[in-house]
Amino acid sequence: MMLVELTAPAIEALPVAGLRDHLRLGTGFDMAVDAAETAALAGFLRAAIATIEARTGKVLLTRQFRLRLEEWRDPEGQPLPLAPVGSVERVEITDAAGVVVPVEGGWRLVQDTQRPMLLPVGAWLPTVPSGGFVTVTFSAGFGPWWDSVPADLAQAVLMLAARYHEDRSFEGSQGAMPFGVSALIERWRSVRVLGGRGGSRGRA
Repeated sequence: MMLVELTAPAIEALPVAGLRDHLRLGTGFDMAVDAAETAALAGFLRAAIATIEARTGKVLLTRQFRLRLEEWRDPEGQPLPLAPVGSVERVEITDAAGVVVPVEGGWRLVQDTQRPMLLPVGAWLPTVPSGGFVTVTFSAGFGPWWDSVPADLAQAVLMLAARYHEDRSFEGSQGAMPFGVSALIERWRSVRVLGGRGGSRGRA
């Protein structure tokens, strides 16, 4: 199984001004916004977002991903590893010779905030040939702009980014998760389902 992020949030979608206010950094008519500071704050926000997404399996800002599987976890339904999934753009099967065949129909997306699924229209998902693989290109996230992110997750990002900013001079300090952040994201945490052997019916 291989999951690749194809797009990244634009800097305009990041709450840089919100983090600046949270940190109580100086602003005013006589103070130009420093480009280097803005870039640094955006970097702390991206790091905080990545950490919280890894802990929860939830994508905060919408972007596109590609999932590659050597075989379906279960031909009766494939869980997607991230949520919420807004759409599946493409399903393609590549055979052992490298020939790519788009799968038109034969599957449908079941949207779910915890465990979105790719389900067959009939009894089974399309067969993956021996030596081949299937790729699923999909978009996941709460929305393209920061005001789409649930309030508790948004606050957790600001708190964690602020900690990264405060601890920026101490190498390795970013490994610890503050208790307040953990409490905010707890209800969003879910078991990550990243694939497995085809035909496995066990639920993690």
